Amino acid sequence: MDKIYELIYWGVFRFLPVIGVLAGLIGGYFIRKYIAEARIQSAEKEAEKIKQDAKREAESTKKEIILEAKEEAHTFKEEANNEIQERRAELQKLENRLVKKEDALDKKEEKLETKESNLEQWEKQLAKEEEEIETIKEKQKQKLEEVAGMNEEEARNYLLSKQEEKLEHEYARKINEKEAELREKADKKAREIISIAIQQCAADHVTENTVSVVDLPSDDMKGRIIGREGRNIRAFESLTGVDLIIDDTPEAVVISGFDPMRREVARIALEKLIVDGRIHPARIEEMVEKAEDELDNHIREIGEEATFDSGVHGLHAELIKNLGKLKFRTSYGQNVLQHSLEVSQLAGIMASELNADVNVARRAGLLHDIGKAIDHEVEGPHIDIGLNLLEKYGENKDSVLHAVEAHHGDIEFKSVEAVLVAAGDAISAARPGARKETLESYIKRLEELEDLGKSFDGVKNSYAIQAGREIRVIVESEKIDDAEASKISRDLSGEIEENLDYPGQIKVVVIREQRAVEYAK
Repeated sequence: MDKIYELIYWGVFRFLPVIGVLAGLIGGYFIRKYIAEARIQSAEKEAEKIKQDAKREAESTKKEIILEAKEEAHTFKEEANNEIQERRAELQKLENRLVKKEDALDKKEEKLETKESNLEQWEKQLAKEEEEIETIKEKQKQKLEEVAGMNEEEARNYLLSKQEEKLEHEYARKINEKEAELREKADKKAREIISIAIQQCAADHVTENTVSVVDLPSDDMKGRIIGREGRNIRAFESLTGVDLIIDDTPEAVVISGFDPMRREVARIALEKLIVDGRIHPARIEEMVEKAEDELDNHIREIGEEATFDSGVHGLHAELIKNLGKLKFRTSYGQNVLQHSLEVSQLAGIMASELNADVNVARRAGLLHDIGKAIDHEVEGPHIDIGLNLLEKYGENKDSVLHAVEAHHGDIEFKSVEAVLVAAGDAISAARPGARKETLESYIKRLEELEDLGKSFDGVKNSYAIQAGREIRVIVESEKIDDAEASKISRDLSGEIEENLDYPGQIKVVVIREQRAVEYAK
């Protein structure tokens, strides 16, 4: 027993720490449990309290929201009522206005109905009056036809013809006034340009004849030129194609021939023979050949000098040679080369004044009569011959060819330069002293000009003045009025251009004079 108690005692003491630990754990567990339960209970109480507080607060907030909502609803309701009242007031006003407008429209409708009724009555009255007017017009028309002796169609045609005559007269008068105004302006400008061109142009002019005179050192030379039995003079005339006139003129021999180049060859050859002193057929043939070569070189030099003087460059050598030949050609006694140089300079100066192509104007002016260099060798007008020459030797500029082709006005002008070349040609030819003609042809031209002026109806007389450069036509004032006088001047200028050949231009003046004469008794 004691051992048992001892064992127990030793067992208790041995396991006492374990038991203490277990007791502590158990005690701690229960203590923590108790604390946790106490906390839970406290938390539940706190939660319940919070819940109660929240509930009370929610109830309070709910009541406040409900109160605010009620107040807002009340305010909105009042505003809505006020707006409804305002809308009702506006609607009432609109309704009143509509009622007033309906009343006004009703009144207007009544007035319109009244007016329509009155208008219908007026229309009926007007229709009745129109019928009466038509009846009166018909009666008056019949009376007028009886008095006038013509029906309505005849009267209409008569009035139209009178009106046409009046309009035609007015139209002619307006044209005359406008033409006079434009002519005055154009003449003034043209005179300025032409005067400038003429003042700046200084081409020399030499009137050529059909004979050349060669001076001799003595009259003994005449016999040597004639030769034994005239063999020298026959050989000379045969080789040169000219006639030698050896007369009583002291110390001079006359070379006669229509070809200026042959005459020039003969002159050069004869001067060489006179200087050489040996005159016989073989020597004559040799000198003529040398003279021909010398003339060819001289012609080329003349052509080159002409191109230099006119400022025209780039011409073919053959064209330059043909230009040189123009020095030995004349037209109405005017040297053709000098005339061409003058036309070139005039056209160039006028082109510069008008801002046209100066090079084209100068080139066409220099070449416009190039066909006259060989017109005695080739058939056809000198313009066609010149165009063929220019195209053959590479002058292919259309503006130059057109100006050459149109310089006599045979075709329509298509460029300013063509007009200027034609004007320069007319100025150079019309210059006093530039050309001459025989007395017979001069008188014939004046007579033809005067007869052409007399050929118009209403012309009393016509006079050619200023060497045929102006014609004055006097018309009968009883038959011709001012407008018809202007028409006669235009028609007469057209007839002159179509039927007469003349150098330069002809001024046409139509004179109409009205005189009123009375005597005091």
